[in-house]
Amino acid sequence: MPQTANDAGAARLPAPPRYGSASLGEVLPSAAAVLGVPGYANTLGLPPARRVCVVMADGLGSALLKSRGGHAPFLRRHLETGRHLDAAFPTTTAASLATLGTGLPPGRHGIVGYDVLDPAGSRVVNMLGGWPSDLDPAAWQPHRTVLEDAAGHVHVATVSLPQFDGSSLTRAALRGGEFAAAKTSQARVRRASEILAAHERVLMYCYWNELDKAGHRHGSASLEWGEQLEELDAAMRTLAARLPAGTLLLLTADHGMVDVPERHRIDYSLTPELVDGVAYTAGEPRCVQLHVEPGLSARGRERLVGAWRAALGSRAWILERREAVAHGFFGDVDAHVLPRIGDLLVLPSVPELALYDGRRVAPQAFEVVGQHGSVTRAERVVPLLTLARTG
Repeated sequence: MPQTANDAGAARLPAPPRYGSASLGEVLPSAAAVLGVPGYANTLGLPPARRVCVVMADGLGSALLKSRGGHAPFLRRHLETGRHLDAAFPTTTAASLATLGTGLPPGRHGIVGYDVLDPAGSRVVNMLGGWPSDLDPAAWQPHRTVLEDAAGHVHVATVSLPQFDGSSLTRAALRGGEFAAAKTSQARVRRASEILAAHERVLMYCYWNELDKAGHRHGSASLEWGEQLEELDAAMRTLAARLPAGTLLLLTADHGMVDVPERHRIDYSLTPELVDGVAYTAGEPRCVQLHVEPGLSARGRERLVGAWRAALGSRAWILERREAVAHGFFGDVDAHVLPRIGDLLVLPSVPELALYDGRRVAPQAFEVVGQHGSVTRAERVVPLLTLARTG
């Protein structure tokens, strides 16, 4: 891999996600192909099935599943026969779920982070839950989803928490088919098994968010995170036992997680030279995206980049937009998506670092322990496990 100008400080820049071959973007398209939906290829080589259920375990990176596998004996049994995929970039839920739902890289679907600049509205929009009423999810992400395409050929169902029924992110990235709301993990197992049994051919997406919530609040090394992993393990064991014949049950994740001690959660806005010439701050604490003021001179940009590199040294990769795009982090990038990406990206290369704009985020944001967004292996590598394949 060719070196970038930033390699002199931080470690070598990791390879980009394997879009098109071994990323989250191949999961639903491969499942659709197995079910005979035209226009899709079974890139992942999934086995034949009449029903496919894809479970998304938010925050369950491969490294965490391996290190804490004692809490998940059922999932652990499938690790050796499973495979590893790449999350989307940044390694955050909104970007990865959009890649899962559309089969496209972020540079195409346009959900390029947690907080993303809306250039037309001159505002920063939270892609998980802060969409303004005048921002149409179908216009922001205009490509058809896999679930939309499949709904004309097989029964399509999403089993998820009630608050995500009709949410902006659902409408942007996971629209299509029936939405079955179920609050608890037991209720999700019940609804999933009922729907699978009721239809001869099914493409199903199921979402579990409890691990991610526990990790953000308590850390992925916590007792609480382990308890949620045990709950997920029990739910998957039960679901696998209830599957009708001809069903393939898969489990994957949208990103991993690292725990950041409080002393390493930094408010960078307190250092003037790190925000001098910056018009908007976006992204997330482990993938800061800075949009510079219009007309900022080349010398001003150089000062800004130099200030960040001097401040963080080998603890972060500092990339200009053109470098990140050329490296392939966002995959192919559509012209209208390009200005949504920060002019400067700051990616921690060590786990013990999270960077906040304290002028913009709520004080409780600094209380988050488990973090993700960067491209360390712990954050970007996720499992794909075949939990059951019934005859």
